[in-house]
Amino acid sequence: MPKKSSEVPINELRASIDPNSLPFENTGALELPTEKIFGQERASDAIKFGMGIKVDNYHIFVAGPAKAGLTYTARTYLEEQAKKESTPPDWCYVFNFKEPDSPKCLKISAGKGKELKKDMHELIDVLQAKVPEVFDSDDYRERIKVMKSEVENRRRKIIEELTRQALNEGFILQVSQAGMVLIPASAKGHPMSQEELAQLGSEEKQALREKSDAFQQKMKEAAKKIREEEAEAKKQEDRLKSEVALFVVEQHLEGYLEKYKQEPEVIAYLGEVQKNIVENIDDFAQKPESQQPAIPHFGALSKESIFRKYDINVIVDNSETKGAPVIIESNPTYPNLFGTIERQALFGALFTDFTMIKPGVLHKANGGYLIMKALDLLKWYLSWEALKRALRDRKIRIEDLGELYGIFSTKTIRPEPIPLDIKIVLTGDPYLFELLHCYDDRFPKLFKVKAHMNDRMDRKDQTTLQFAQMIARFCTEKQLRHMDRSGVARILEYSMERTEERDKLTLELGDISDLIEEANYFAAQNQNEFIQGKHVEQAVQKRIFRSNLLEERVKELVEKDVFWIETDTYKVGQINGLSVLMTGDYEFGKPNRITATISVGREGVIAIERESKMSGNIHTKGVMILTSFLRERFAHNKPLSLTATLCFEQSYGLVEGDSASSTELFALLSALAHVPIYQGIAVTGSVSQKGEIQSVGGVTRKVEAFYDICKHKGLNGRQGVIIPQKNIRNLMLKQEVIDSVKDGRFHIWAINTVEEGIEILTGMEAGKLQPDGTYPEGTLFRKVDERFLEMAELVRRFGKEEEVKTTQRTKDDST
Repeated sequence: MPKKSSEVPINELRASIDPNSLPFENTGALELPTEKIFGQERASDAIKFGMGIKVDNYHIFVAGPAKAGLTYTARTYLEEQAKKESTPPDWCYVFNFKEPDSPKCLKISAGKGKELKKDMHELIDVLQAKVPEVFDSDDYRERIKVMKSEVENRRRKIIEELTRQALNEGFILQVSQAGMVLIPASAKGHPMSQEELAQLGSEEKQALREKSDAFQQKMKEAAKKIREEEAEAKKQEDRLKSEVALFVVEQHLEGYLEKYKQEPEVIAYLGEVQKNIVENIDDFAQKPESQQPAIPHFGALSKESIFRKYDINVIVDNSETKGAPVIIESNPTYPNLFGTIERQALFGALFTDFTMIKPGVLHKANGGYLIMKALDLLKWYLSWEALKRALRDRKIRIEDLGELYGIFSTKTIRPEPIPLDIKIVLTGDPYLFELLHCYDDRFPKLFKVKAHMNDRMDRKDQTTLQFAQMIARFCTEKQLRHMDRSGVARILEYSMERTEERDKLTLELGDISDLIEEANYFAAQNQNEFIQGKHVEQAVQKRIFRSNLLEERVKELVEKDVFWIETDTYKVGQINGLSVLMTGDYEFGKPNRITATISVGREGVIAIERESKMSGNIHTKGVMILTSFLRERFAHNKPLSLTATLCFEQSYGLVEGDSASSTELFALLSALAHVPIYQGIAVTGSVSQKGEIQSVGGVTRKVEAFYDICKHKGLNGRQGVIIPQKNIRNLMLKQEVIDSVKDGRFHIWAINTVEEGIEILTGMEAGKLQPDGTYPEGTLFRKVDERFLEMAELVRRFGKEEEVKTTQRTKDDST
C-alpha cells in the first residue's frame, strides 16, 4: 500500500480565508483608497514615465491580459495627469484666398474658435447691410456724379475742338454711339449731297480725299484720348469705391482686430479677409436678397454661396475642455481617426469646400491623449499605416479616400495639414506587443514605453486589505450593496482560484467586478442588506452552470462507459491520466485512459498521437523524454531493444502538453514489468530525464474531475489522484472533495520522483540501482531490468541466426 506520509495534509488541500480575521464588519465601513489602481507598480511607473517625458515617439503600449482593466488603468492615470496640463488650442479651417483648393488651418486659443465663427458671421451680416447704404448715400452719389461730369466735360471739349478743326478743313464731324464720321462740307457749311460730290472735278476729289485721310489720324488720336479719359475716370471711380469700402471695412473690423490681437494667425487671416472684401466689394454693394425682387435665376450663385468663403469651420472646440483631452476610440477606422471631406449634391454633381471638412479623433485629442485597443486598430490596415506616418511627420493630413481609390472623379480639396502633438496609448496582449516589435520596424521606434500589467499579486495582510478597499470603492461607485466579511472572504478565495496559487490574488479586476455585480443580484433577490459569502458562492456556481454543458456531457459519457474509465481494477500497461479541456469561457478536467504495449524491436517509444499527427510539439517532447529516462535507468549495461507504443484511448482531438508524460511512463513501466496498476488512481505531472516529477497546470480541476467519476462509480477508500509535490500550493479543492479526503474515502498523494509514484500505483517497491549494476530482488525495477535483458538476448540471438542464414545464402549463390 502507498506510504501514508506521501498523502497531502488536509489543511493543504485548500487555502481558506477566515471571515473573522478580516479587520472590518463590511466594506461600507472601509475608507476608500486614494489610489484607484493597486498592485500594478511596474505598469504605473511606466505609464507615469510615458506621460511625463515630452519627447517625440515615446508613445505607450499597455500590455496585459484582457480582464486586467488595461483601458481603465490607462484612462485613470491619463485623466489625472491631463487635469494638470494646459488646454490645447482650437483648430479651424478657413478659405484660402490665394489657393482656393487648399483650405488653410488656423490655430486659436481654446474656446475662441466658436467666438471667431460668430464674429465673422456678424461682420459679414453688418457689411451686407452697411455697404449698400454707403454706396446709396447722397455724398457718394454726388462724388460719382462730379467725377462723371468732369469726364463728360473733357470728352465734350475734345469733340468740340475736333469739330472746329474739321470745319476749317472743309468737313463736318458727326458723332454717334457707333463712333465719329467725317462728311465733306459745302460752301454754305452743309454736308455735301451726292450730286454735289459728283460735280467736283477729279483734282478736287483727290484733294478732298487727301484731306480726309489726314484728318482721320486726328480723329484716331481724339478717340484714343477719349478712351484714356474714360479709363482714368473708371480708375478714379474704382479707387473711390475701394477707399469707401476700405473705410467701411476697417471701421467695422477694428474691434475684432483689437479683440484678437493676441492671436497672430487670426490677425493675419483678418487682413486677408479685409483685402478680399475690398476687392469684391460689388458682392456687398448689392441689396440683401430679402430686399430684392423675387426674380428667378438659374445657374447664378446665391448670396449664401458667395459669402460662404468668409465662414469659419471650427473642427476642434476646446471651450468646455479642462486640461488636456483624453479620448478613447473604439472604432479606429480611417475617417474616424483622420476625419473626412463630405460632399453635397448640386444640379446632379457633387461638390465640396472647406466647410465640409469633418474632424477625426486625432484632431480632438491633439494636445492630449488618445487611447485605443491595438487589435481594433490593426484590423484597419490603412488606419495603422496612416497613424504611423502621422506620428512620424507630426502632421494630421485629411486625405480623400474616394479620390485615392478612384471612387470619386470630381474635383476635391486638399486641406493644409494640422501640426500633431499627441500621446498615443495602445492596449493589448503581451504577445501582440512582441509580434509588432519583431515584425513592424516602425513600431519600436514609435512606442518606446511598455507598461506591462501583472495579472496577479502577492497575498499579504496589506494587499488583502487593499483588495477589500477596492471592493468597497466598486460597490460605492456602482451603487451596489456593500459586502460583509463572509462575502469578501469568498471573493478572496475566488481570486486565489483564478490564479491557481494560494499565495497570490488575481489582478484581473474585470472578472472580479462582474462577480460582485452578479452576487449583488442574488443578494437583491433575497432582500439582504449586504452581499454575503453565500451570494458570492451562488454567483460562482451559476457561472459554472451557465458554461459547463460540455463538461456534463463528457461526465455522462464516462458514467455510461461510452468513454471507458475504470476505477476499481488492476490492469497491466493501463493507467488513468488527467487533462484539461478549454471551451473559451470555461475549463474543466477530464480523465483519459492511457495504454502501453511492449514488443521486441529497435524503434523505441512511439506515441500513436504523434504518428497520426494528433499531438503538439510539447507532447512529442514529453514522449521523447521517456526514452531518455529508460536509457538513464536501464541501459548502463545493455542496449535497449524495445518497441513500445503509447495511446490516449478514445481521444479524438489534438493532444498537447507534457502533463501526462509521467502517466505514460508509469504505464510503460507496468507493461515492461508486467505488474498491474490499480485503476482507482489517476496521475498528472510531467517528468524529467532524471525521473523528477515536475509541476503542471490545472491540478485542481483535474483532481475534482476524477473525484466526480469515482463518486459516481462508488468510492471505496482506495481511490485518489497523484500530483507533483510542487503543485500542492496550487490546490483549491471544493469542500466536498476535502470532506471525502478527511473521511478516508478519497486520497491525494504528492510525489517528487518516478519511484514514489510507481510504488503508490502498484504497491511494489521500485528499487535502487546496486553497485553491481542490478536492482534488488522483488522490486519493480528489477523486473523491468530483467525484461530488457530478455529482449536484448532475443535480439542478439535473432541477429546471429539471421547472420548465419545470410552467410549460407551467400555460399549457395556462389556455388
